[in-house]
Amino acid sequence: MWNVEQASFSKPWSKEAFVSEMTTNRFAQYYVLEIEGDIVGYAGMWIILDEAHVTNIAIHPHARGQKLGELMMRHLMAIAKMFGAKSMTLEVRVSNQIAQNLYRKLGFKEEGLRKNYYADTMEDAIIMWVNLE
Repeated sequence: MWNVEQASFSKPWSKEAFVSEMTTNRFAQYYVLEIEGDIVGYAGMWIILDEAHVTNIAIHPHARGQKLGELMMRHLMAIAKMFGAKSMTLEVRVSNQIAQNLYRKLGFKEEGLRKNYYADTMEDAIIMWVNLE
């Protein structure tokens, strides 16, 4: 998972952040995608009451373009619904058109903007929501 994180983001989460998230956050759900023994992707979310918040999702650059991000998002949405979530939200970089297109394909709608959300570039984030019912 750590290799995917480092290959995917200019300011990756620390190993300690992942360990803490997966061992002490009772709201967190994390899943990995493994192909032939290699972790090629992961996705995480928090489920709080009837809402799910996607915290992160990444596919290793060498495995992109195979609809694995869509597979992971559909999995998160199904799990969130199974746990009683009625809606799901996420933030996405304004410049990340590929991710935005995927989220729109899955029914997400733009609902707001977080100015200077990403600390590495001070880029804005689009807030997107989808109804899971």
